[in-house]
Amino acid sequence: MTAIRRLGLLAPLAAIGLSGCGINSVPTAEEQVNAQWANLQADYQRRADLIPNLVATVKGYAQQEKSVLVEVTEARANATRIQLSPADLSDPQKVSAFNDAQNRLTQAIIPFQRMQEAYPDLKSNQNFLALQDQLEGTENRINASRRDYNEAVRSYNTRIRTFPDAIGAKVFYGAKPKVPFEAAAAAQQAPTVNFGNAS
Repeated sequence: MTAIRRLGLLAPLAAIGLSGCGINSVPTAEEQVNAQWANLQADYQRRADLIPNLVATVKGYAQQEKSVLVEVTEARANATRIQLSPADLSDPQKVSAFNDAQNRLTQAIIPFQRMQEAYPDLKSNQNFLALQDQLEGTENRINASRRDYNEAVRSYNTRIRTFPDAIGAKVFYGAKPKVPFEAAAAAQQAPTVNFGNAS
């Protein structure tokens, strides 16, 4: 048997062998992580865009709660300052910094959302109610997007660590595990909201 003929017979076997080594599945899984990350970023951006409208609506009703408004505005500014690209999703420190900033904004929003209970006139403001509903819906979408992102990360990380895909992941792509989001420590405690000390 000639060398050319042997190569011709080995080529399909090599292609089959390589197809089981993550050549296609690893980048597909990574693109799924990136797509879920983009969805999560869009939800965070929607929340950031809603907050200035809510703050402006509330200002007229709750002048004495300026500290709550300032805290929400500052938390929003800090959260939008930290940017995370798909390339950063393998860096635990960058993901943690982004996650911490978003969690601080989430915690700042809670007393802000409860203001309607302290100010009856605010409850009847249609603008506020519509914005409040949008913000609550966005928070729900963020939770769903975080779950979807974490599931895509779990799938990707499993793929690049298990045989046979681990071979292609290391040899061809130098794949590194992606970092999932974790709940903030503050999420374990219910926030304290008290408008009784308004000045």
